[in-house]
Amino acid sequence: MKTSDFDYQLPAELIAQEPVELRDSSCLMVVCRNTGSIEHKIFRELPEFLEEGDCLVVNDTRVLPARLIGVKNKTGGKAEVFLLTELKEGYWEALVKPGRRLQPGVKVIFGDGLLTGNIEKRLSGGKRIVFFEHEGNFRDILKTVGEVPLPPYITRSPENPERYQTVYARNERSVAAPTAGLHFTPNLIEKIKEKGIKFATVTLEVGLDTFRPVKTENVEEHEIHKEHFELSQESADIINETIRKRKKVVAVGTTSVRVLEAAAINNRESACSPLLAASGAGRRGVGSLERKYLVKESEGVTDLFIYPGYEFKIVDALITNFHLPKSTLLMLVSAFTGNNLIMRAYNEAIDKKYRFFSFGDAMLII
Repeated sequence: MKTSDFDYQLPAELIAQEPVELRDSSCLMVVCRNTGSIEHKIFRELPEFLEEGDCLVVNDTRVLPARLIGVKNKTGGKAEVFLLTELKEGYWEALVKPGRRLQPGVKVIFGDGLLTGNIEKRLSGGKRIVFFEHEGNFRDILKTVGEVPLPPYITRSPENPERYQTVYARNERSVAAPTAGLHFTPNLIEKIKEKGIKFATVTLEVGLDTFRPVKTENVEEHEIHKEHFELSQESADIINETIRKRKKVVAVGTTSVRVLEAAAINNRESACSPLLAASGAGRRGVGSLERKYLVKESEGVTDLFIYPGYEFKIVDALITNFHLPKSTLLMLVSAFTGNNLIMRAYNEAIDKKYRFFSFGDAMLII
């Protein structure tokens, strides 16, 4: 499978540089996998496509103030440290600038001494292991000296930094937002719940690699990035109840998809239970299996790479934004939808001037 199959030409003016004024006023393209139909709605109309008993699965991760600008202790020269992954208490894997001048032994001072970063070890890809010295709570200090990082295609920061956080974000662990969730408002969530639709939360720590295009000629040769995830027993119970009742499990974002599919377990007895049998033989769709799977409480690291040919075990519908060309995210969406249909949808979105990427419009795939 060629990476070029997931390429498309996007006019630069369609890359959203700021969010819409009201979160739920973004456009919503509704794509039906079975019929190939495409509708154009507003995000606040989402409840029209959901039924009582369905379940929305959201990623509750919050974006860290992971971008640190400081000075080298000896020369006073400007230095940047971009936090990627916490290895253990005090130690982080990070990207640094300027890379040639930030070698092991160099100290970087942030916030007039509130935080000191010691470059401990050089890694491949311009990365470093950095040990931080400080007094008090590290997360609280980050809020003072750090900045919330934005994707490279966004050239200016929003006036309100909270617009790059979902309204339900709580676990401050990511360096990028689960952007499909940015369209939800407390009022919309309440309307969805009033319809008898449940919410389940998962956590996936979104990494910087989510923005990087696939560079290999063949998709199968790409080494997917790894991300830490958690699925609680409470959420697993909600999701499994939804599955047993033959209602839709709706993943909010590709990050939720990765958690759900990574946490899937083959439970063939469930497919033969009276409750499931009374509801029919199973659900079908592009990349979908008859229902034989549930999820289990899980915590770990996933390197699940989903591209066309993958058979989805848990997800019935997907809410997602429009993704970068040649990205693993577009490949995942293509696996769920079918490549021909998703590329037709993207071309229609371009023709109708949809807004793309993190601050852009949304798509519901059913």
